[in-house]
Amino acid sequence: MTQKRKVKVAVNGYGVIGKRVADAVALQDDMDLIGVSDVGFDYRIRVAAERGFPIYASLPDRRKLMEEARIPVAGTLEDLLQKVDIVVDCTPKGIGAKNKPIYEKAGLRAIFQGGEKHELAGYSFTAQVNYAGALNRQFARVVSCNTTALCRVMHALHKQGWVKRARAVLMRRGTDPWESHKDGMINTAIPETKVPSHQGPDAQTVIEGLDITTMAGAGPYNLSHLHYAMVETTRPVNVDELRHALWEEPRIAFIRSADGLVALNAVIELMRDLNRPRNDMWEVAVWEDALAADDREVYLTFQVHNEAITIPESIDAIRAMTGIERDASKSIEKTNTSLGIVKTLLPRTTPEAAVHAAMGVALRAARKQFMEEGFKGAEEPAEAVPTKAQAK
Repeated sequence: MTQKRKVKVAVNGYGVIGKRVADAVALQDDMDLIGVSDVGFDYRIRVAAERGFPIYASLPDRRKLMEEARIPVAGTLEDLLQKVDIVVDCTPKGIGAKNKPIYEKAGLRAIFQGGEKHELAGYSFTAQVNYAGALNRQFARVVSCNTTALCRVMHALHKQGWVKRARAVLMRRGTDPWESHKDGMINTAIPETKVPSHQGPDAQTVIEGLDITTMAGAGPYNLSHLHYAMVETTRPVNVDELRHALWEEPRIAFIRSADGLVALNAVIELMRDLNRPRNDMWEVAVWEDALAADDREVYLTFQVHNEAITIPESIDAIRAMTGIERDASKSIEKTNTSLGIVKTLLPRTTPEAAVHAAMGVALRAARKQFMEEGFKGAEEPAEAVPTKAQAK
């Protein structure tokens, strides 16, 4: 059997996101990390050298400074771009827009991050929602950490036809852990006065027809974000239905305060104890024992690890845009396996798979019984035939 050619990937920007994307690319058996590019010469880019990644200078005038700092520079960004099929731009907000003409000149496909505007790429991406639309595109944008989480969670409900209107409140971390010494806030919280915050309109660029309003603020902590979502539903949805819909959505995992996971720091401590690289949590962590529902709405609380959640999306975007995998589910499964993304964080003591398999059978049986009750008239068909939405 002839082995498919591996996609040659460059990562421009080796910061919080770039270093994680580079590590993830290096794990894929259908990709080659050709090099990383940056302008710095501190400990972060030195780690790239320790990992054996070829290093390039993003700006020609930074090359000398990097070399004087004993960084093994293989060339400039222009040199790197001549060797690859696609570049993942992980530079700071606003820099990606300046880099786009460079990628266009090189005739390359490019992936941008959520700090850039939707209009820059013309396509905003979350693998579970709109993978097919990214096939063979030249440019795409992986949406921000908070938007990625909203898209995953809302997609689980929206595809069922349940979402009439969604509202979400986001409490963002005040600063990233690596730069907490620079500008962290102490003993306060800062509300964002713009309503809606950008995450709601951003999610609408991914999920067509989603009615959502978001509000946001920032708090004095650095261990990820906290979301509260209140979703007005098109019909009464019970907690079991809600729980099962979330279970069936990729990259959502349940956590429980009953297990001692009562706060953001406890969940990150769990990631440490599970030996996750950099304590990363790629999944959206939904508090299962905080799920609630009434006749009008469902209610969810979930944690979003801002440093890690978008990394699998970048890997899937590479596959879609280069066309090496046309099936979203296959790419998602491949990425999940390589990174260690799971549905159950503590599988030996929490038999969730069996519980939700049984729950799915019970829910389907209940729907079937309900349908049959509605088709007893003599003038109706002998057997109930559910719609596609009802059959889910």
